[in-house]
Amino acid sequence: MDHGADPPFAGRQLTELNDGGGTVLKFDHLTLPVADWVRSRDWYVRRLGMRVEFETPERCTAALQDEHDFTIFVHQSTGPIQPSGIALYFQVADVDDVHRRLSAAGVSFAHPPQRVFWGYGAELADPDGYLVRLWDERTMKEKGES
Repeated sequence: MDHGADPPFAGRQLTELNDGGGTVLKFDHLTLPVADWVRSRDWYVRRLGMRVEFETPERCTAALQDEHDFTIFVHQSTGPIQPSGIALYFQVADVDDVHRRLSAAGVSFAHPPQRVFWGYGAELADPDGYLVRLWDERTMKEKGES
């Protein structure tokens, strides 16, 4: 294998390769290493309303899907979990309403919807410490711009 050779589309963006038949790239899966895949599965389902697409218990993995078909694989890691710097952003219909409802159901937030460096929204952490940021289009435009 010649590692010095340029790939077939060297110097071109994948979007330039679109032949008119649709999107070339669509980010649709993400794997999160977790300490306990069942605990994480239950948290994402109960707190965020994701659905279980499928599970592979012998691999300690669950595939969790949102209503737009984006899938997060929670996979039990054998090593330490290091969530530092990783944040998952979920767009919701109304961040203030979602925060109110989740808080009333006992979900703990790092902070309620407010102006933050990334715009406007609420923040919580999953069981492994991954940041989960909730936002909506309306308040991001109204309150999130500097």
